[in-house]
Order: sequence, then structure tokens, then C-alpha cells
Amino acid sequence: MSTDLSAEPTESQRPQQQQTVQVQVKDEDAIACYANFCRVTGSPEELIVDFGLNPQPVGIPKDPIFVKQRIIMNFFTAKRLLAALQMSIQRHEAVFGVLETDIQKRLRVQNPNS
Repeated sequence: MSTDLSAEPTESQRPQQQQTVQVQVKDEDAIACYANFCRVTGSPEELIVDFGLNPQPVGIPKDPIFVKQRIIMNFFTAKRLLAALQMSIQRHEAVFGVLETDIQKRLRVQNPNS
């Protein structure tokens, strides 16, 4: 029995390669707004992500935070969003340093007299 090692592998023998797909996006009518607050809730089928502006980012706000945008997505889309956000944050931190999410720690670092 002999095997021809120079033969091209068959379709089933080739390793699976991911193809980069370009998706066309039209964003002319997109509305941009700023948010420094988000809340995630949901059900067994979907996630609800609310975005708003917290006018008092330190401590517990005295006034209610008004939700300005609500995004509802299934868990598959949420997982893809999570991966995209993780990749973007890793790239940012690689260039600019680690992002500290605890505002109390950030305030202590900025105030050398503490």
C-alpha cells in the first residue's frame, strides 16, 4: 500500500479556516448619545441593557438616573458584544494602561495629599 504525500488534501481533510466577511453598515441615521451609567437586566431569552447619564458619578445619586437608551438583545448577540468589547478594552489597555473601574481608587491616585 502506498500513499501519495504530494497530493492536495481533500476538502474534508483541510483545517477549517475562518473567513473574514465584510458587512456593509449604514450609520447615517444613527443617534449618538453619551452614557456613564448602564444597567443590565433580562429574562431567560434576552438581555436588556439600559444606558443613561448619572449627573453625580461619585457616591449614591440623590436624583433618579434617566434611562435614555435601551438595547434588547438575545444572548448570542450579547456574547458577541462581550467578545468585541473585551478585545477593544484589551487593545486600549495595552496602549494606555489598565483602566481602573473603582472611582474611589482613581480619586485617591489623583489626589497625592491623601
